[in-house]
Amino acid sequence: MPSRSSALTAISNDYGFEHVFERQVRALGRKGDLFIGISTSGRSPNILAAVRAARALELVTVGFTKEQTPMQALCDLTLAAPSDETALIQQIHIMAAHAICGEVEHLLFG
Repeated sequence: MPSRSSALTAISNDYGFEHVFERQVRALGRKGDLFIGISTSGRSPNILAAVRAARALELVTVGFTKEQTPMQALCDLTLAAPSDETALIQQIHIMAAHAICGEVEHLLFG
C-alpha cells in the first residue's frame, strides 16, 4: 500500500483535491465500518464528499464540526461545537477525540 502522502498526491493529481478522502473511503470502507469526518467549518468539500461516499457504502458516519452546518445533515451522529471560534471548536474536537480514544482503549484492554 502506498504511503499516505503518496495516496494524497496521486488522488489529488488524478481526481482533484475535493475527492482525496472520498476515493479512499470508497476503496477501503465496508458496510458497518465507522467513518469519522472532521471539519471545523462543516463545509469542506473534500470532507463532505467523503461523508457522502461513506453513507453510500452504509458506513456509520460521525462528524466533528460546529452547529448549523451541511455536515450535520449528512452524519448519523455529530459532535457540533457550540461556537464559531475556530480555535475553540478545534479544542472541543481534540478533547472529545481523546476521551473517545481513552474509552475505546479501556473497553479493549481493561
